[in-house]
Amino acid sequence: MNTATSVATEYIRWFDQIGMDDVGIVGGKNASLGEMYRQLTPRGVLIPPGFATTSAAYRVFLDDTGLGAKITQILSGMNVDDIGSLQHHGALIRHMILETPIPDEISHAIVESYHELCKQRGSVADVAVRSSATAEDLPDASFAGQQETYLNVRGQASLLDACRRCFASLFTDRAMSYRVHHGFDHMQVALSIGIQQMVRSDLASSGVMFSIDTESGFKDAVLINAAYGLGENVVQGSVNPDEYYVFKPTLKEGFRPILKKTLGGKELQMVYDVGGSKMTKNVPVAKDRAERFALEDDDILQLARWACVIEDHYSELRGGFCPMDMEWAKDGQTGKLYIVQARPETVQSRAAATTLQRYHLKSKSKCLLTGRSVGEKIASGPVRLIRDVHALGDFQTGEILVTDKTDPDWEPVMKRAAGIITNRGGRTCHAAIVSRELGLPAIVGTVEGTRVLEDGQQVTISCAEGDTGSVYEGALEFEVEQIDLAGLQRPRTKMMMNVASPEEAFALSGLPNDGIGLAREEFIITNFVRVHPKALLDFETLDQSTRQAIENVTKGYDDKPQFFVDRLAEGVAMIAAAFYPKDVILRFSDFKTNEYAHLVGGAAYEPIEENPMIGYRGASRYYHPDYSEAFGLECRAVDKVRSVMGLKNLKVMIPFCRTVEEGKRVQSEMAKHGLRRGEDGLQVYVMCELPSNVFLADQFAEIFDGFSIGSNDLTQLILGVDRDSEIVAHVFDERNEAVQRAIASVIKTAKEKHVKIGICGQAPSDYPEFAEFLVRQGIDSMSLTPDAILKTTMRVLEAESDS
Repeated sequence: MNTATSVATEYIRWFDQIGMDDVGIVGGKNASLGEMYRQLTPRGVLIPPGFATTSAAYRVFLDDTGLGAKITQILSGMNVDDIGSLQHHGALIRHMILETPIPDEISHAIVESYHELCKQRGSVADVAVRSSATAEDLPDASFAGQQETYLNVRGQASLLDACRRCFASLFTDRAMSYRVHHGFDHMQVALSIGIQQMVRSDLASSGVMFSIDTESGFKDAVLINAAYGLGENVVQGSVNPDEYYVFKPTLKEGFRPILKKTLGGKELQMVYDVGGSKMTKNVPVAKDRAERFALEDDDILQLARWACVIEDHYSELRGGFCPMDMEWAKDGQTGKLYIVQARPETVQSRAAATTLQRYHLKSKSKCLLTGRSVGEKIASGPVRLIRDVHALGDFQTGEILVTDKTDPDWEPVMKRAAGIITNRGGRTCHAAIVSRELGLPAIVGTVEGTRVLEDGQQVTISCAEGDTGSVYEGALEFEVEQIDLAGLQRPRTKMMMNVASPEEAFALSGLPNDGIGLAREEFIITNFVRVHPKALLDFETLDQSTRQAIENVTKGYDDKPQFFVDRLAEGVAMIAAAFYPKDVILRFSDFKTNEYAHLVGGAAYEPIEENPMIGYRGASRYYHPDYSEAFGLECRAVDKVRSVMGLKNLKVMIPFCRTVEEGKRVQSEMAKHGLRRGEDGLQVYVMCELPSNVFLADQFAEIFDGFSIGSNDLTQLILGVDRDSEIVAHVFDERNEAVQRAIASVIKTAKEKHVKIGICGQAPSDYPEFAEFLVRQGIDSMSLTPDAILKTTMRVLEAESDS
């Protein structure tokens, strides 16, 4: 829109006339909209046009009508720590404002500007009317949903009514409580109103976007939430939205790094209430539509690119890293995407970078409920079911708040909770944002929390186990590990980690490390794919019951093999991105036949073996005629992570490779699917877990880039001990001289052949003296369990100083 002919007045500023220097005039939200409209629209970021009323207009409204003096008097008798007092006094003030006409000079300015907006559009404009306080959306003062927003406002009468409601919303219960507890004088804060052309997302989709991972603080990911219809449902937590992660560094290099796509319920769609009594209404979403993603990949990537542009701009503006919290909308009439709000993220951006806090449950009980975790903490307490605002007065400090979804007016109660559980909402909904601000663990989108849990029931909520938060029966004991990262030295030996869960990768990347020495495919397949790859390849020929079981897992996928590729690629990509650009070594699937059989549809494809531990596993499967096509799906997933997402730090490793010939045959299979050793930087490692790998290390070194010692299997096969047998468990010991001689030998050979040699087995995590032995032998790297990496690093530093 061209507003060059529009004149700035005492009461009105158009978006192209304001920027971040004007927070005192138009508030944080509108100043940000103006900043983006002026500076980022030329860079391709689309911002709907509009204008803002000024703080001067608000002051005139209070002064000319006598409201200011009346509000001051009412506030003098309010106690914000008394819920009843807060609600009573807030209601009095809001009622007064709603009953008071806006002075003519201000209402005329608003109406004239609205007509100008309609003229530029060429028709009567549907507008969004947004509140923007002068103490809102600042880096050190932000709180979700303090004031109101009204959507699909049409006509001057409705517009003026919405403006009056915005003025009144400066005195919502949550806004008044927030100001008192953050040291703001009620009467020194002014309210600006943004009148912005509506994006017809009621016909498409909308949502929220962060340029940082909201839970771990991982800086290199964009998190996008999406649902059908207007965006208030996502913000309010009325629906469980889709969730997408995009990796910023390789996105900027031109790749398409959509790391993860999680399908949400999207049960409701907010649309215009055409001919109704309200401006908007919710309608159900058809099941088949709800089971499809609300955004296409191109839209996800476009939003993520804009998130990067916006973050870079605000970081430059503020002179330091400034992650952003944004709202977006897609117009169903034009197909265009728009950014409708942006403000600095205020939780992870202020987290201390030199201290790491990790929560650990000491034991587990019956899991009552799961949902999406918010934060990484654990809390216990009695359940308090709150079904509506009238029951807030019953809430006691230290209880676990359980409700369908939270409302912004619940903030004074939420800060007294030990934790929060909701039926609905995603990780960018109101309950999630407020929980982060307050430092509370929360589990959102549980679907049935208010049905499963009972008042007074003791529960423990754990957000310390990755993306999935769990509600456990009873008050469980837990510990908090404080990790001081300041001044921690790095040893010569690379200290890497064993990581299985993609959900924990972002959080674990904050530990001091040199990359991932072992990422296990089995965990990803078990938890994210769940279906045997052969069953997906043979889907059309399977019986009806097996097909239905697979359909239940692969919702939205007609191409069943592609489901395997995409889901495996997402899990691998989350780990590779979390530690980028450090090496991440992925071990191809190392299930045994009995483990493969447990996957959906797997029993029909797996032979029954007397000893699966030394049977049809690892390398021997990959080139076997019965499995090679399925191995091809694994290769395609790896290729997608490297070539499509640009995560070239991903390396691969072959497990249980019995002979040199097997190593060659597996690499031949890999090459059929675009994975060629040495091409585009691809390195291929081999597990050293068999005596043959030790004896023929010089030959294996000719066809592989390095070894990773699997001390568990190597010990089992050198000592002839079934490591699954309790009867002979006392014989199993990686510190046995025979095992140590074998390890010393293969390290020596690797050094002579100038290939890398590390260890990813359990021994150095369990036995500090074993780690010292490896240092003396000159091993290149150790890959450890996350809980052991810090203590083992300290031991390695000592061993290196003594050597």
